[in-house]
Amino acid sequence: MKNLRQYWPGEDIIQLAVRLGLLALLIYWTFVLTRPFVPIVAWSIVLAVALNPVFVVLARLLGGRPKLAAAILTLINLGIVIGPAAWLGLSAIEGVKQFSDDLSAGNLVVPSPPDAVNRWPVIGPQLFEYWNQASSNIRAVLREVAPHLKPLAAILLGLASNASVGTLKFLLSVALAGFLFPYGSQLAAAGRAFLHRIVPDQTEHFLDLAGATIRAVSQGVIGIAIVQALLAGIGFKLAGVPGAGLLAFAVMILTIIQIGAAIVLLPVIVWIWVDKDFTTATLLTLFLVIVGLLDNILKPLVMGRGLTTPTIVIFIGVIGGTLAHGIVGLFIGPIILSLAWELTVAWIRAGRTEASSPAPLSDVDLNQRPVRQGSLTGPHAK
Repeated sequence: MKNLRQYWPGEDIIQLAVRLGLLALLIYWTFVLTRPFVPIVAWSIVLAVALNPVFVVLARLLGGRPKLAAAILTLINLGIVIGPAAWLGLSAIEGVKQFSDDLSAGNLVVPSPPDAVNRWPVIGPQLFEYWNQASSNIRAVLREVAPHLKPLAAILLGLASNASVGTLKFLLSVALAGFLFPYGSQLAAAGRAFLHRIVPDQTEHFLDLAGATIRAVSQGVIGIAIVQALLAGIGFKLAGVPGAGLLAFAVMILTIIQIGAAIVLLPVIVWIWVDKDFTTATLLTLFLVIVGLLDNILKPLVMGRGLTTPTIVIFIGVIGGTLAHGIVGLFIGPIILSLAWELTVAWIRAGRTEASSPAPLSDVDLNQRPVRQGSLTGPHAK
C-alpha cells in the first residue's frame, strides 16, 4: 500500500477502487441478466456450427440464396423437434412420472419369467431358473432400499416437470440458429479476432479445432444418439414394450456416454421373444440389432476425425449439464466440456512444442561466440 501511495495520491486510489467496483458490479449484473439465455445461445451456436456444411450445400443448390436456405433448414429442424423428438420426450416424461410414483409408493417389482421361457429348447430351463432367482433376489433388495430411494423420486419428478421449459428452449435455440446460419463467416471472423487476443500464434489451429470438436461431438455423439433413440423408440412402440419412451431415452443417454444401447436392447429382445410370435419377434429383433449397430456404422462416416475426448469427460458433461441447465444441458454439457478439453490439450501440447524446440541463433550470437585456440575460423587462424 505504501508503494501504491508513492505513485498515486489517496484520491486516485479511491477513484480506481470505485471504478473497479462499478466494473465488477456491471459484469456481475450482466451475468445475472443473461444467465437464463446462456443455454439457448450456446445450443443455437452449436447447431449453427454443426449444420453449417449442410447450410452451405443447400444455399449453393438454391442458387446462392442463404436466407432461403436458412429458412428451409430451420423449418426442417423445427419439424424434427416438434415431431419425433417431442413424441420421444413426452413418452419419456410419462415413463419417468410412472417410475417416480412407483418409487415413492415402494411398488417397484421385477417381473417373474413367463412359463413360455421354460419351454425354450436347450437354454429354456436354465434361463428360466436364473431369471426366477434374479427376480426374487432383486425384489427382496428393492423392498429393503425402497425407503432410501424416495428422494430420488422427487429429483426425477422435478426433471420431468422442467421438460416443458426445456422444449421451449429447444425451439428458441433452433429459431436463433436459423438467424445465425447466414452470418457464419462473420461469426468465424469474430471468433478468430477473439482468439487472436488470447493465442495469437495458434489462432487458426484453435479455431479449426473448435469447429471440428463441435461438429464431431454434436454429429457423431449427440446426433447419432438421438437417431438411435428415435429408431429404438419406434421399435419399442411397435413391440408394445411397457415404458417405451423411457427405454428409448435410456438408449440415448447410454449412447451419449459411450456405454452403448445393448444394455437396454438385449432385455427388450428377450421380452419380445417371450411375448410375440416367431415372425414378429424375428423382424423386431433384426430391426433392433440394426439400431444397436447404428453407431458403429455411422460414427466413422460422420466424424471426420477420431474423437480423442475421454469418456469420463463426456459423462461429466452429461451429468453436469443436466443438473445445471435441465434437458438442454444434457446435450450442451458434453459438447462444451469436450471443447474445453480439446482446446486445453492442444494448448498444453503447443507449449511443450515451443519449449522443446531449440531457439535459433542470431547473427549477433554467431559473431560473439568465443573462439577456441587453434580454431581455423578465428581471427588468429593460420
